[in-house]
Amino acid sequence: MFRETKAYSGFSVDDIPTAKKFYGETLGLDVTEEHGMLGLRIAGGNPVLVYPKDNHVPAEFTILNFPVDDIEAAARELAARGVSFERYGDRADELGIHRGEGPPIAWFKDPAGNILSILEE
Repeated sequence: MFRETKAYSGFSVDDIPTAKKFYGETLGLDVTEEHGMLGLRIAGGNPVLVYPKDNHVPAEFTILNFPVDDIEAAARELAARGVSFERYGDRADELGIHRGEGPPIAWFKDPAGNILSILEE
């Protein structure tokens, strides 16, 4: 039934203007706004819907993962743009990159508290 349907994901935030600035300026994504909601264009043109929710509760899981070729360079660039990385346990290095099981990964939050990551491919 949905094999040929163009699917997309979405998540909520508590402040659309703040989210628009973060995703557009800080992360450098293409962002559109229509009907009080945002559309993010990520690699490959895949759309992601960002919608306002008065009683927004941040996701307790990673909502978007951004694969990068050089995680250290990406972490430095994001830090220079004001992004702070989450540190879970004692596996994070000085940049906030967790190394161990799986690929090197660094988690950070958007202004609404949703969790995102960069990970090295």
